[in-house]
Amino acid sequence: MKRSNWVHSGIKYALALLILFLLVSCSGADEDLAGKAVEAYLQALVSENVDNLATLSCASWEEQAVMEVDAFVGVSASLDNVLCKQTGTENGDTLVSCQGEILATYNNEQQSLPLEGLVYRVVQESGEWLVCGYQ
Repeated sequence: MKRSNWVHSGIKYALALLILFLLVSCSGADEDLAGKAVEAYLQALVSENVDNLATLSCASWEEQAVMEVDAFVGVSASLDNVLCKQTGTENGDTLVSCQGEILATYNNEQQSLPLEGLVYRVVQESGEWLVCGYQ
């Protein structure tokens, strides 16, 4: 085989690897965005930021999300070591699971609310990832 054929084969191989890398990177970015949306939702929840919470919720979940803020009224709450990531899909929804916990303090008594075991349903509407409930 001529040297120029080897060079062309090497370039084609390198381009194929680059395209594959970009495809894998892009799909990973979508998963991360769904997880980040849930993290932002949880932060709005513990901060009692109703406006932001509504913005981070799909239309059918918005009323329920705003009602969940009531659980944190009069409570000092924060997130601890929270990390959320996509774990699958079901019926067109993206499923997101989190690790970490919500720390809630009421009357100087701190309570830990672990996030493990709760699976959030996330949808993409108008290019935005929105929380649409949980299982």
